[in-house]
Amino acid sequence: MSSETPSSSSQVTVSLWESFVVWLRVALLSFGGPAAQIAVMHRIIVDEKKWLDERRFLHALNFCMLLPGPEAQQLATYIGWLMHGVRGGLMAGLLFILPGFVSILLLSLLYVSFQDSFTFQSLFFGLKCAVLAVVAEAVLRVSRRVLKNRGLVMISVIAFLVLWAKLLPFPAVIAIAGLVGIVGQRVAPAMFVVAKKKDSEPALPLSVEHTSWRSELWRSLIVSVVCLALWFTPILFAAKMTGRDSVYTQSSIFFSKAAVVTFGGAYSVLSYVDQQAVDHYHWVEKREMVDGLGLAETTPGPLIMVVQFVGFLAAWRHGTGLPPLLAGTSGAVLTTWVTFVPCFYWIFLGAPYVEKLLHKKWLSSALTAITASVVGVIATLGVNFALATLFEKHSTEIIGPASISIPVWSTVLPGACVISLLAFVVMFVFHRGLAVTLATCVVAGFVLRLMWP
Repeated sequence: MSSETPSSSSQVTVSLWESFVVWLRVALLSFGGPAAQIAVMHRIIVDEKKWLDERRFLHALNFCMLLPGPEAQQLATYIGWLMHGVRGGLMAGLLFILPGFVSILLLSLLYVSFQDSFTFQSLFFGLKCAVLAVVAEAVLRVSRRVLKNRGLVMISVIAFLVLWAKLLPFPAVIAIAGLVGIVGQRVAPAMFVVAKKKDSEPALPLSVEHTSWRSELWRSLIVSVVCLALWFTPILFAAKMTGRDSVYTQSSIFFSKAAVVTFGGAYSVLSYVDQQAVDHYHWVEKREMVDGLGLAETTPGPLIMVVQFVGFLAAWRHGTGLPPLLAGTSGAVLTTWVTFVPCFYWIFLGAPYVEKLLHKKWLSSALTAITASVVGVIATLGVNFALATLFEKHSTEIIGPASISIPVWSTVLPGACVISLLAFVVMFVFHRGLAVTLATCVVAGFVLRLMWP
């Protein structure tokens, strides 16, 4: 891969070592989801270090919002690329992932070893209840940003109903929403404009040297060959060593597909993962999906690291002939690899052409429609998590092509309802942040379990 850097006018004179220290600091402080992580980067990179100005930072963020995958991690990769080329992008992106990967791996080991203990059950009891409020906050946050008219609200509602009734898989919903945006840009362009021009236009162009189309094609070819080889070689190796039907091959193919369609951040892809990993592959149970999100919320790094937890449990249970510890760790590593290698690919391939991408009206409209559908996707995730958390049992009703989960009301869990209500009060009435909400619910979970074991 070429180690080219942007032209000198876009670089800041900062040593690679100084960048390493700062990006490690950013990674260790990256708790609380993409909004909080982007705020940490803005405070350190723009306000404190002044490596980028406000307009360049927003320019980079706009580009990353166009891409599938975790936007905060891709923003770190892109800013690292701006400053030190491919070396800087790899350093910033990998450091952003590493603390979360190590934390989730250790917690996964503890989870499978001690999940039946009173302490772990009490901890995850409180976390699962808090997750409902966290997902609801994500729905409201994205809704306020995107759902500016009735047409976009309708896209969101339809996406929710289609996924809730299991009429179409997540990738199909995202693809259809994108097509609606592209067609809608021609039919009713005003419907897909969600920001004023002065807010949506990047005013500081990226300084990229203009080269011939042959040079651009050659650079893109090198990036594609290297990144695609890194992406697919472990999948082919897993298929050769363990068979095409093994959990390693199937999970690496599945999470590779997820990496391509994860528009809208971790919450949207979790709906897809929940649908497939629980209902189709039976790698994990629904309550474990909620536990995984609770772990990801309380550790540094992208929320998408919850897929590492799923990959670990899948391989732990279904690994072929390997000791459970080695099988689970291998599954976690493979899942993380196929999830994040595409993120680096999108950045290194697209960054030099960011200005062209950001000015395409059809692409902006497609992204708007996709983001509107993501509101419905996240709402579906919230409903599924609520069923798993607040009720001990639920039934499935088949109505034509639809398959709808209905709670068994006699199995409602009063303690879970009380702590979930507490989480909503802390977050929405007292306006406390994620850390306070999670801590409050964990303490409440311990107290409740002590009083009513």
